[in-house]
Amino acid sequence: MSSEHATAQYRQPSRQGGSPRETEGRALLEAARRLTDAQKEPVDREALLETVRLNWRLWTIFQSEASSPESPLPDAIKENVIKLCNFVDKQTVDILSKPSPEKLDILISINRNIAAGLLTKPDAQAQPDQPAEEEIQTFERLSA
Repeated sequence: MSSEHATAQYRQPSRQGGSPRETEGRALLEAARRLTDAQKEPVDREALLETVRLNWRLWTIFQSEASSPESPLPDAIKENVIKLCNFVDKQTVDILSKPSPEKLDILISINRNIAAGLLTKPDAQAQPDQPAEEEIQTFERLSA
């Protein structure tokens, strides 16, 4: 699948509905869930590596979108997203070169924290410490 095709599919609202922001949040939560599952079964090295690569593809899409001249994000946010993507790249390469279940903690944490921000309801953004907890719990329950 070409990266353009993957990006185009990613931009489409999911079958669950919602904005691209919600889709991104759900995708990050799903990736975090898969990383957590792979961490619990460290003897299956190939599954761990596959899961890390899947997470990397997700972050590559974010990086591509943030780097695009058509990106509607403000420049400061683009820069921060790209820096975070670069950090995820470095962590991923480290994990792929020397797999270790405990190294997944940082990727899981990043995914969950960014997802919480993306799933924050717009009217709650004035109060940033109030993520859409109900949405996060519902998604994690459905994807478990």
